[in-house]
Parts: sequence; C-alpha cells; structure tokens
Amino acid sequence: MDDWDTVTKIGSKTKGSAAQRETVVRGKGALNAAARSGTIIGTEKKFAVGNAASKPGVEGQRLTKVDRADDIVAPPKMDAKIGGLISARRSDPDGPYKMTQSDLAKKINVDVAKIKKLESPGPNDVLDGAVLSKVEKALNMRFRGAKAGQPFFPPK
Repeated sequence: MDDWDTVTKIGSKTKGSAAQRETVVRGKGALNAAARSGTIIGTEKKFAVGNAASKPGVEGQRLTKVDRADDIVAPPKMDAKIGGLISARRSDPDGPYKMTQSDLAKKINVDVAKIKKLESPGPNDVLDGAVLSKVEKALNMRFRGAKAGQPFFPPK
C-alpha cells in the first residue's frame, strides 16, 4: 500500500488498530508492570512546580541568558562607586541618615559583614541585589543606574 492511500485519523474516537495512547504511570508497581510487558518507557521530571513558573524573577532572566550563551557568563560585579556613595551617605555629619555600619545592619536586618563588603568590595565580589535594595530604602538614595547618588524622595 502506498503512503498516498493511507488515512490518518486523529482523536480519541478513532476506530481501528491505532497505536497505544501515551499514559502517565503513577506508582512504582505500575512502572514495573509496564517494564515487564515490554512497552517503551520514558521518564520526565517536571521542574516548574506550583506558582514558580508564573512569577519569573530577574535571576530567571539571567539564567536564560546563561543558557543561551555559548561561553561563560560572569555574574554582575560590584562597582566601587556604590561603596563610596553608601559610606558618604551614612557618615554625613549633618544628614538625617548618620549611622554606623552596625546600626545600618541592624536597621535592615543583615550581618555587618555584608555592609562592610558593600562599602569596600573586592575585585571579584558579586553584587548582592537584595541587600543593596534594602540599603537603598534605609538611606533613601539610589545606588544603581543613571540616577545613582540621587535620593528616592527629594526634599520639597
């Protein structure tokens, strides 16, 4: 019989000897029974569980970039300018945000070592966006982007 003469019926109501439908096996006993009968078994693991797939974050975008790149993609590095802005804002003698590193760490509920690392980053330190956003809110100043060094809410 020629390929031009065959008819392919699509749907669940097809009659005749169609190929076996794909089924989902639940349980180890059903999996073992399928293996004994000689059927082809394929296993897949679901990674996006619950609402994780519906709420993508910035890290997911970065991981997509890493997946699509052919070479190694380095994480974003700390800019030394950020540390200078933080320490200047924190140690301004006339400003309302004058506080020590430990006071700032207590206020935003992080370890003092993270504040020290933000203020004096090493050459290979990776930017911790969560801590930096907390510091930005506590000191009312932007430390990233084109408006770095400007307050979120300027005085009227």
